[in-house]
Amino acid sequence: MESAQIDAIIKQYGKKESLILSILQDIQAKEKYLPKDTLEQVSQKMQMPLTKIFRIATFYNALSIKPRGRHKVDVCLGTACHVRGGNKIMDKLKRDLGIGVGETTKDKRFTLESVRCVGCCSLGPVAVIDGTVYGRLAQDKLPSMLKEFK
Repeated sequence: MESAQIDAIIKQYGKKESLILSILQDIQAKEKYLPKDTLEQVSQKMQMPLTKIFRIATFYNALSIKPRGRHKVDVCLGTACHVRGGNKIMDKLKRDLGIGVGETTKDKRFTLESVRCVGCCSLGPVAVIDGTVYGRLAQDKLPSMLKEFK
């Protein structure tokens, strides 16, 4: 990310340490992840230790220091979804995409993640792709659902 873009994001929030999470979220929205060199620039511009920024970047599941795919697929494995077959949905997605949880496809199209609850328990099992909730999933629905994103 260019220095001017980082400056613009920081300027939007100000150099308040308490707003570092918002700054990191905006950077990730543009980059799809938090590159190390960008975090180093943020550290310098915010006059914050890089270790503190890395702690924040690695603590929150919504943030990633590894490149992510164009489409993020979150499969709910909370209690309600688990009972209704969330693990089977996850296993089918791992097979179809050829990746494990936390990994990105070689073509950088999909990143697969597991989450504990998305708050749609009555729709379980649930997956969220790019913020859109897909409920009452069955394994046979997944190929056509993924085709929408190819």
